[in-house]
Amino acid sequence: MPAFPAAAREAVHDDTLRANLRHATHTIRDKRARAVAELADWDRLREAGRAVKDHTLRRLDHYLLQLEEAVTAAGGTVHWAADADEANRIVTELVRATGEREVVKVKSMATQETGLNEALEAAGIAAYETDLAELIVQLGHDRPSHILVPAIHRNRGEIRDIFAREMGEWGRPAPEGMDDTPAALAEAARLHLREKFLRAKVGVSGANFMVAETGTMVVLESEGNGRMCLTLPETLISVVGIEKVVPTFRDLEIFLQTLPRSSTAERMNPYTTMWTGLGPSKGADGDGPSAFHLVLLDNGRTDTLADEVGRQALRCIRCSACLNVCPVYERAGGHAYGSVYPGPIGAILSPQLRGTASEIDASLPYASTLCGACYEVCPVAIDIPEVLVHLRERVAQGGPVTRQGVRVRLRPAKGHAAERAAMRGARLLLDHPGALRAAERVLARTRRFRPHRLPGRSGRAWTDTRELPVPPAQSFRDWWAARERAKEGNTPK
Repeated sequence: MPAFPAAAREAVHDDTLRANLRHATHTIRDKRARAVAELADWDRLREAGRAVKDHTLRRLDHYLLQLEEAVTAAGGTVHWAADADEANRIVTELVRATGEREVVKVKSMATQETGLNEALEAAGIAAYETDLAELIVQLGHDRPSHILVPAIHRNRGEIRDIFAREMGEWGRPAPEGMDDTPAALAEAARLHLREKFLRAKVGVSGANFMVAETGTMVVLESEGNGRMCLTLPETLISVVGIEKVVPTFRDLEIFLQTLPRSSTAERMNPYTTMWTGLGPSKGADGDGPSAFHLVLLDNGRTDTLADEVGRQALRCIRCSACLNVCPVYERAGGHAYGSVYPGPIGAILSPQLRGTASEIDASLPYASTLCGACYEVCPVAIDIPEVLVHLRERVAQGGPVTRQGVRVRLRPAKGHAAERAAMRGARLLLDHPGALRAAERVLARTRRFRPHRLPGRSGRAWTDTRELPVPPAQSFRDWWAARERAKEGNTPK
């Protein structure tokens, strides 16, 4: 993937993409605003969610071990994956052990992050997405562009064409004469997926939350396909990021109110599935899978936890509210971010999980206007602008970070020499009031000769889309001094 500026520059010229994004994001954000306004205690719920997440992150080691003990006691098996390759290897071996060659999947960002579908395909195992939007993306040989609505960049006509062209290659073909109404498209997906649900012996999922005290997994979804994947297969494998744990069952009360309203603008989630290990009714003589495996995924999360500013990104509950209010996302779309996590949250999460060595990751902290709209709507109060500025400093200046448990020093990214020089100059001036006063006077007297564009890569990046402000004819210090002299001259003696 190219750096964000190049990818975004191409995306903003796609009129269809921009129209699809504008319609979808405005619709979702308006509905969310109305749903949130119904709760008089929304601010307190938001603060409670932030507090629970921060407390959990501070004692993450304790709660993960408690979770492992509870899941194991309930009949499940826990696996620990340090990175994406290890997670994919564990899941592939578990599927192979069943003798099966296909799996059905619940929508899972963790498995998208690790590239599980591609890893399974390389091992000769077919993975079928069952979330409607994920199905559209998979059949279209596409990539997700939104956390909640992965196919937000597609309109109904495009979806109809994809179904008509591709469904037959993946299973049951689309009905003849299918139109592009939502009901017809949903019915085509239902018929196509039903045979897969009834045939599959292995299911793969993520989880929205994990309860440490009971070992309970929690999945929230809107279509019911998740319920089918979680209950019909004989083997269930869940790949979950370690930050998804919460201490107690009671903590869920907060998030079961804030997540639906922030994501789908619903008062209550349509389908909330919870299971604890194999549970009392599961196993060979009961309903549900007879084997449950939990793969706990790190993949850069422990390194992110070591950053006192950046760690707040791990509070994220994947509601996507920040995407729907972001003016940059609305125009550029999710693909420009080069990550499974697009939008404002992706701009702070991906560079921490993957590092800032690549061109795309070094550019993501700059993919924002710092308007603060993302922070205002976040249900767990992640100060995304603060983290963006923090990561920009890391990119421009380099500095110490933790990578795989080892403290290393990053080199400054290329192309920021002028920015670093400007910051050093500003620090010098601000530390010496006399020099600052002299610089202000020189700037005021040479205002006619100001350039409209700055030199250098960083300078051009700034002035390609904005003009430099005209310096004032008089500095504030000189104006204030003149004002005080005038007051003294008018004072009666």
